Amino acid sequence: MVSRRGFLGSTAAGAIGTSLPLPASAAGTQARQRMAIVTTVWRFQSHGQHMGDRFLHGYPMNGRWHQPGLDVVSIYVDQVPPGDLSRQRGQEFGVKVAPTIAEALRCGGKTLAVDAVLVIGEHGDYPNNELGQKKYPRYEFFRQIVDVFRRDKRAVPVFTDKHLSWNWEWAKEMVETAHAMGFPLMAGSSLPVTWRLPAVDLPWGSEVEELMSVAYGGIDSYDFHALEVIQCLAERRRGGESGVAWVEALRGDAVWKAQQAGGWESGGWDPALFEACLCRTQTLAQARAGFGHRHPSPDEIRSLVKSPVVYRFQYADGARGSMLLLNGLVRDFTFSARLKGRDEPLSALFYLPPQPNVQYSAILMSKAEEMFLTGRPPYPVERTLLTTGILAAAMKSLSTGQRLETPHLAVRYTGPRESTFCQT
Repeated sequence: MVSRRGFLGSTAAGAIGTSLPLPASAAGTQARQRMAIVTTVWRFQSHGQHMGDRFLHGYPMNGRWHQPGLDVVSIYVDQVPPGDLSRQRGQEFGVKVAPTIAEALRCGGKTLAVDAVLVIGEHGDYPNNELGQKKYPRYEFFRQIVDVFRRDKRAVPVFTDKHLSWNWEWAKEMVETAHAMGFPLMAGSSLPVTWRLPAVDLPWGSEVEELMSVAYGGIDSYDFHALEVIQCLAERRRGGESGVAWVEALRGDAVWKAQQAGGWESGGWDPALFEACLCRTQTLAQARAGFGHRHPSPDEIRSLVKSPVVYRFQYADGARGSMLLLNGLVRDFTFSARLKGRDEPLSALFYLPPQPNVQYSAILMSKAEEMFLTGRPPYPVERTLLTTGILAAAMKSLSTGQRLETPHLAVRYTGPRESTFCQT
């Protein structure tokens, strides 16, 4: 097995003297780009289907049907469960379903023959590790893609869905490799780019004291989306992003004890932020029959939520964050923040349109398409590197029951000043 140092060295060496040119269309010509899709599975309602279909069929955008400026020319699917759609899509659209990633990128030839790679490492039958992290092969896919780049002396933009890897060191290596070889890399959740109700953003350069997201879903899954909700706003604070100093995960009764603490310094969170999130949700559960809009009491919340999970973390600059998974109470994602000099919390619902269309995935793919065509990611991959690291630390904290100091999460970057969420 190639070591991390050896792998980085070989990829960097492959870039020396070549500059690994980007596609011709990124340089200003009008040629249609060619695209490969690498995914774990392609079945109905999988991420492979939601995202891959956008580039085959097109997608609605700004009240019109948009046809992407790329042609899908090859597909690699790692697993073929019952209900697989990849073969059907290949026949319908004349796209080759390749047996390996290398053949998908080379389209059966001897050199790289695509201008962009979409990687979807979500869903499928993969094992969990001892911490409960699903070992999706996002990193393994990435390494195989980079091996083609290195051998063929050319690199193209890569988008990878959700967090970079369940393994922090691998995630960091992925970003370092992309920078060393000089190709655009983008990753992350659809939550930062979906609609917001109201359509607000954190004012650029704000002094942030505390941030929160209340969400639902499983650990090592929907918690990542909620962390991206927090981070896409946190990165806009004064001074930009400088990383996370520590992470603490709570589960069960420890969550209710933290809630009763009444504030951050006592081991909890700002109750006004929690209240603001509950007042933004559109899915608030009811503890009493006959009501559809009653605000639950603390005791009623505890009766509704059987297995609460909270991640508390503090940024290097002192800002604070809390991510609450409260299954049974809500079924959406809300956000609130305490800003210095502002009396009321800033808050919003991150709106996710329903199935089967899940239009938010189209919004995310519009951002991927933007990077594929221009060679410029609309937001930095370091956002997802940091949320990947927070999640990995939180999973370890859940396992050990201990707060973790995280000096390795000193991820510094500046996010985009322009708001990138959908407003039309």
